[in-house]
Amino acid sequence: MSISKLTTDKVKERADIVEVVGDYVPLKKKGQNMWACCPFHGEKTPSFSISPAKQIYKCFGCGKAGDPIQFVMDIEGIGFAEAIRHLAKKYGIEIEEEEEQTPAQLQEQGERESLFIALNFAKDFFVKNLKTEEGKSIGLSYFKERGFTPSIIEKFDLGYALDGWDHLLKAAKESGFQEDILLKSGLILQKEGDPTRLYDRFRNRVTFTIHNVSGRPIGFGARILTKDKNQPKYINSPETPIYHKSDVLYGMFQAKKAIRDKDNCYLVEGYTDVISLHLSGIENVVASSGTSLTEGQIKLIKRFTNHVTVLYDGDNAGIKASLRGIDLLLEGGLLVKAVVFPDGEDPDSFSQKVGTQAFQDYLEANSRDFIGFKIGLYQDEIQRDPIRKAELIREVVQSIGKIPDPIIRSVYAKEASGLLSIEEEIIHSELNKALLKVQKDQFQRAKQEAEDEQKLEELLPIAPVELSMDEALLIQEKEMVRLLINYGWEKLDQDGLHLGQYLLDETEEIEFRTPIYRKIWSTYRTKLSHGEVPTYEYFLETGDAEIKQEIIGLITPRYEISNYWHDKHQIFINKESDDLTQTVYKSILRLKRRMVQKMMEDTKQKLKLAEQEKVGEEGVFELQQIYFELKKVQVEIDKELGIVIG
Repeated sequence: MSISKLTTDKVKERADIVEVVGDYVPLKKKGQNMWACCPFHGEKTPSFSISPAKQIYKCFGCGKAGDPIQFVMDIEGIGFAEAIRHLAKKYGIEIEEEEEQTPAQLQEQGERESLFIALNFAKDFFVKNLKTEEGKSIGLSYFKERGFTPSIIEKFDLGYALDGWDHLLKAAKESGFQEDILLKSGLILQKEGDPTRLYDRFRNRVTFTIHNVSGRPIGFGARILTKDKNQPKYINSPETPIYHKSDVLYGMFQAKKAIRDKDNCYLVEGYTDVISLHLSGIENVVASSGTSLTEGQIKLIKRFTNHVTVLYDGDNAGIKASLRGIDLLLEGGLLVKAVVFPDGEDPDSFSQKVGTQAFQDYLEANSRDFIGFKIGLYQDEIQRDPIRKAELIREVVQSIGKIPDPIIRSVYAKEASGLLSIEEEIIHSELNKALLKVQKDQFQRAKQEAEDEQKLEELLPIAPVELSMDEALLIQEKEMVRLLINYGWEKLDQDGLHLGQYLLDETEEIEFRTPIYRKIWSTYRTKLSHGEVPTYEYFLETGDAEIKQEIIGLITPRYEISNYWHDKHQIFINKESDDLTQTVYKSILRLKRRMVQKMMEDTKQKLKLAEQEKVGEEGVFELQQIYFELKKVQVEIDKELGIVIG
C-alpha cells in the first residue's frame, strides 16, 4: 500500500528543515543560514549549510543536498515512503494509505493544479480590467489617489473587478474553465435557492492578489469604493484546497528577500499598509489581513527571520485588545518590537502624510522592545492603582515565560524589574533563573569576531589552478545557470526586461556542452516563452533528482559577509547584486570567450590533422583563416573584459 498524495503534500507543507536537521545535529546560526558539522562525513569545521528560507540543506564537503524529506532518507538510510511516515509521525499528521489510484483520485490530484491555473487566469483578468474605460475611471483612479505607482500596481498584481454579475464567469468559460473549478476556487458563487444561477464573487471592487510564498496566486481580497451600508468594505476568497488563511501572510512573496536581507519583518494589518510601506522604500513588511495571528503564520515568518516589529495604529484600546498576538510571537521564538503611530494614524495614512524619509526615521526612533512597549501602555493605570500594577506584573511575567530562549528571558526579566520597580529575584524565581546575558553576549561576540576574521581570510584570493579547456567551459556554463536561477526574475530596466530574458537573448546561438546545464537552460527558455519567469522553487518542485541536486548547489552560497564589516569596521564590500547588469554582461562575455577558445583549440587540432594528411594548401589556408578570425573575436572580448595578454 502506498501513501496518499494528500499525506505527502501535508508533510511537505509542515516539515521545517531546521527542526528536522536539528533532531540529529546541533545547529548554529551564521548570517541568514544555520550551520553544522556534516552528519554524513567526518569533519571538524562546519560545512553543512541549512537555509530556513529556502528549506534546503547543502554540504560543501561531501556534496549532499536536498529538502527535509531527502535529509531523513539520507540520514536514516530509508526510502521515500518511510521518510514520509517518519515526518508524519513527528508532526502529528495522519497517514492516509491507498492501494492504487482510481481515476477519481487522479482527478483530485489534478484539481489543485487546476485551481492554481484558474486563479492565475482571474489575476490576469482583473489586472487587464484596469485598462478598460471602467477600470481606468474607477480602479486605476483609486490607486492613483492612493499614490500607487505603475510599478507597485504591477508588483502586487493589483486589479479591478468589473461592475456586473458575471464578467469573470463568462470570460473563464470562454477560455475553457469548468464551473466546478471556478466554484471550488471561490471565484464564483451560486445564488441561494437557485444553484443553476452562478455569478462573480468579486464585482465593482479593486482587487488585491494574495500569493503563496512561491508567487502563485491563491486568492484575492477586494475593496468596494462606494459607500454602501449593505456591502462590507472588504471581501476575501474563502478557504480552498490551496488557500488556507491561517498559513498565509499578504505580501510575503514580495517581502521575503528584503526580510532575509534586513533580518527583520514589519507586521501590519491590511493590504494597503503593506503597499504604502513599499512606496516608502520599506519592503520587509507583511500583513495578517485583519485576522488574528496563527501558529502557521508565525512559522512562516520564522523561516526568514527571528525579528518582528509590529506596527500599531494610534488607538490604545485597539492595541490592548490585540496584545495576544505579541505573546504568540514570543512563544514562537521570535524577538518582538513594536511601533505605535500617533492618534488616528495607521501605517498607510501616516506614510502618506509625512513622506518617505520622515516615515523611515519615525520607525527607527519609535521602535521599542515588547517589555517597554507593554508596560508603557498601562503606565497611567499602574500609577493610580496598585492592584492594577500587580496584575500587570503577572501579565508581563507570563509573556516573558513564553520565550523559549532562557537567556532572552533573563534579559527581559531584568528590564521588567527596572520598569515596574520590583525586585528582580521575584521575577527570576518564576522564570527559574536564566544565565546572565552580558557574559553570554561578550562570549558570543568574541567568538563571532574570530569566525569573521577566519572567514575574511578564506575569501582572500588564492593561487590560480590550471584548468583544462573543458573544465573552464563547464565552470563558466555553471556560472551562467547560477545567475539565471538566482536572479532571472530581476528587472534590469524600466521597460521591465527580466534578467533571464536578457541572458537567453544574448546566448541564443550558444549551445551548452554540459548536459545538465543545457537541460536547465532549455527548460527555462520554454517556460519564458509561455510568459512565465520560473524561480528556483519551480525546478525544486518539478525537476528530476539530478536537477534538484544541481539547483540546490547553485542557490546555496558557501560564504556570507558578516554585518560586522559594515556596522563595526565600516568596510564596504561590493556584492554581485549591486550591479546585476554589469555582472551578467561580464559573465556572458566570459562564456563567449571560453566558447571561442574551445573553437580555437578544436581548429588547431584540425590544422594538425590537415597537415599530417596533406589535404592541400586550400584546406589548410581555410582553417588558418578560421583560427585568425576566432583570435580577433577573442581579442575584442579581452579588451571589453580588461584582460591583457602579451
